[in-house]
Amino acid sequence: MTFQSILDEIENNLKKILDGLSIPDVKFSVEPAKPGFGDVSSNISFLLSKQLKKKPKDIAEMLSEKYSHYSNTLVLKTEAHPSGYLNFFANWEKLPQLILSESYLDEFGDVDIGKDSTIVVEHTSVNPNKALHIGHIRNIIIGDTVSRILNKANYKVKVLNYVDDSGLQVADIIVGFNHFGFNQEPPAGKKFDHYCGDDVYVKTTEKYEKDSSLEEIRKNVLKELEDADSETAKFADKITKRVLANQLETCWNLAVSYDCLNFESQIIRSGLWSKIFEKLKEMTLIEFENEGKNAGCWVIRGENKEEDKVIVRSNGTATYIAKDIPYAAWKLGLLEDPFNYKKYEKEQPNSRILWQSTLDKANSVSQDFSGDKVVTVIDSRQARLQKIITTLMGKFKSIPDAYIHLGYESVTLSSDTAKILGLDTDGKQTQMSGRKGLYVNADSVYDILKEKTKQETQKRHPEMISSEIEKIAHYVSVGTLRYEMIKQDLDKIIAFDLTKSLSLEGDTAPYIQYTHARASRILENSGLTPSIDVDFSLLKESSEIALIKIIGLFDLQIRDAANNLSPKVIARYCHDLAVAFNSFYEKVKVLELGDEKLENSRLCLVNSFKITLEKALDLLGIMAPDRM
Repeated sequence: MTFQSILDEIENNLKKILDGLSIPDVKFSVEPAKPGFGDVSSNISFLLSKQLKKKPKDIAEMLSEKYSHYSNTLVLKTEAHPSGYLNFFANWEKLPQLILSESYLDEFGDVDIGKDSTIVVEHTSVNPNKALHIGHIRNIIIGDTVSRILNKANYKVKVLNYVDDSGLQVADIIVGFNHFGFNQEPPAGKKFDHYCGDDVYVKTTEKYEKDSSLEEIRKNVLKELEDADSETAKFADKITKRVLANQLETCWNLAVSYDCLNFESQIIRSGLWSKIFEKLKEMTLIEFENEGKNAGCWVIRGENKEEDKVIVRSNGTATYIAKDIPYAAWKLGLLEDPFNYKKYEKEQPNSRILWQSTLDKANSVSQDFSGDKVVTVIDSRQARLQKIITTLMGKFKSIPDAYIHLGYESVTLSSDTAKILGLDTDGKQTQMSGRKGLYVNADSVYDILKEKTKQETQKRHPEMISSEIEKIAHYVSVGTLRYEMIKQDLDKIIAFDLTKSLSLEGDTAPYIQYTHARASRILENSGLTPSIDVDFSLLKESSEIALIKIIGLFDLQIRDAANNLSPKVIARYCHDLAVAFNSFYEKVKVLELGDEKLENSRLCLVNSFKITLEKALDLLGIMAPDRM
């Protein structure tokens, strides 16, 4: 039983008190308390103030007195705070055994929010014309972390990566290869995705700016991409698949994996749009415009003074949103699946099967990648488009929150980091642009982080073998990149800083990982195997109780993160857990105490911390090395 046990006990007793007062259901909260408010706090007094015509403080005093007459196992005493909150103090002679014993179980932290229902998480969805840059990484890590959290919350999670292999940016690199003489092979030592993004894409778009007549070539290529039998489409398929393979290598290196790759070109050719278009007309969710600037177009009416959104132009061609609507409906299982599936050519590092959609009926199998709910991770700049799709899907499904847009803000580079990476930004942080070539690819950032970590590890451990240093450097580099992308609120712009992110102090992955390594060394030096067959009553120092308490909050944090689709909750929990352990480490000796029982009890606590932190970091996709 975790800290949830005391919350349940308090809630049940408060409901009994309300019944005794003949007060109907009141939706009060019972939550872990902030400092100065005991261990648990409730807002019940504020909610009863108007009904009972008393001050919250007076009501809290009345409830505190009544509470003392009820049977309590985990509450030692109650207190009415001057502010009006009703506070509860835990019985810390009993809670440590409940919390630490459960922390040793494999299912520790599991919560049942999903009820085994299916949820689709779509993320990454980067145009296959360039390498992934540091801005893309935020999307990828948010999506992967949310997937891990939802899985822990008992959802069946299906992770999709939408590959836009027929859009404008793909057309640009095809123009570059076919019309501007770019070699199909990259220079020696350069990945193909880097070559396409750094050279072909950027230099081709520069040519457009100098010669507007080239736009006609671009339009023709774009049109040819829609014809699966055209030579242009076949060549584009070959090029984009090579870029995609490199992008996936980057993702796999960052501990990200998928269940299915969906290709925009196949969605266009599948006939899904014509089916959803008819459905939109039947449900009068779109209207035909007879006059004005949108005459001859099918539009979705804007809300609250927003402009109408054209989905079919007057020439009959569908706009960008017309590709997203059928895909969204397909993800929710609202349309018959026109695809078959085959396994991707390469195996993912964790052996998770990766499928890819295909319109080819030969040598393929049926799969179901739809869900009861869908979470689509797309940056906030597409909020209007996603709002339209969310509204439409809610009307199709008759469930308002069936389709969720999980938005986030962009990633900029700090001026110091831009300088390290060879970009001149006049001492300012900078936004990235793939079209202008002003971006830093994720592989380069990873390589720099890894080299810095290797140097630091060699300095600290000259005796360590190179393979071990290599492994630690990989874990720390991946951990650093992932943590920096999710420790902030999603609506905050990130200014990524290479140097600060590697610090062993403050809110960083290395600080948390180093704390885990510290606990590992204590256990290793003890020469013992920790167990829960100890005297828990010996754990009564304030730093011990603080650490036990935060361990016991693990499942509550997962519940919060899953309900709010907030990776930051788990990132913050990992940091708080590390801070609590370091405080314990500084104030309490664990080994060579001359008291075997106390030593065993503290080793049990150290191991509980280690297990919990490993589980929490795993939700963030971060490994916890035993040495650093």
